[in-house]
Amino acid sequence: MASLFRPTLLRQAGLARHALARPAAPLAAFHTSSRRSLLPPGPQIIHGSVNDAAPVPSPSPSHGSYHWTFERLVAAGLVPLSVAPFAGGSASPVLDAALCSLLLLHTHVGFQAILIDYVPNSRYPGLRKGLTWLLNGATLLVGVGLYEYETNDIGLTQTVKRVWTA
Repeated sequence: MASLFRPTLLRQAGLARHALARPAAPLAAFHTSSRRSLLPPGPQIIHGSVNDAAPVPSPSPSHGSYHWTFERLVAAGLVPLSVAPFAGGSASPVLDAALCSLLLLHTHVGFQAILIDYVPNSRYPGLRKGLTWLLNGATLLVGVGLYEYETNDIGLTQTVKRVWTA
């Protein structure tokens, strides 16, 4: 049992001896500096003056709590759809198509949330629009690929079964 603690004690003794050899300098594990910035600062544009009211976006049913509820329903719907073909023992093309559709929708909504959170429209409007179009194109391309894979090949659940038993 003593051998378990020996490396720790040796390490502590070595650190204490090393600390006594030189004066302690203030260390900051996570510090910020202007010369080590990860991304260049965005464009600094000021619209109006300091005394202007903050712009309030127009309400939309596709944002806010309705959007959050939709995301949670899609995520909750994936659980039984991903278990049903394996628990039932038979892979139905309807279940497989529903699983692929919900999986594609879940992925699209997740990447869309990343774009909304990390690419602000007020600072990078062109980049945000380009990335949104890229996401929509990629989602359409993956949707066509999944459709072809489901209709002309073995399908998603059979692929998972074959990989699992390989």
